[in-house]
Amino acid sequence: MKKIEIVGYQRANLGRTESQAIRAEGNVPCVLYGGQEQVHFYAPAILFRELLYTPNVYEVNLNIEGTEYRAVLQEAQFHPVSDALLHADFLQVADGKAVKVAVPVRLVGTAPGVQKGGKLVTRVRKLRVKGTIENIPDFIDVDVSGLDLGKSVRVGQIPVSNFEMLEQASNPVASIEIPRALRGTVGK
Repeated sequence: MKKIEIVGYQRANLGRTESQAIRAEGNVPCVLYGGQEQVHFYAPAILFRELLYTPNVYEVNLNIEGTEYRAVLQEAQFHPVSDALLHADFLQVADGKAVKVAVPVRLVGTAPGVQKGGKLVTRVRKLRVKGTIENIPDFIDVDVSGLDLGKSVRVGQIPVSNFEMLEQASNPVASIEIPRALRGTVGK
């Protein structure tokens, strides 16, 4: 799992007025939970760009006034109009402690259905998994080399090791769509 560092500062006061003042200065109010106690802090909004606007999943090293925590981003809240980051929730992780995260899907291989004129469609971009932070991969590779026209790869067909898949086994991940020009000729 990729790592990123965010430097934050303890919040002296909690509440709506204080949160608005923090946001006006270009910072984001945050909370870290899952440890001994909740830690309320704020961090510059610019530090969240690489964490939020990428399909990758990161282990975050939170440096809050010299105290370091290992965490994963659990939830981010955005303004409904301006799309500015309003708040971030982090879950503290430890060795051997299971976490739930969404891992991006990477399609590998060449599908025979594409060579016959079909279109490869990704149905799911991320899959939710549960496991220890050490065992969660950067990507879940989905082999599409066996897909023919009209066929799909389902979650249950993806080999997993050291983590648990939280999606329905029958959900399609990738499929080959038959173009309109070929629909009458397939199966003959």
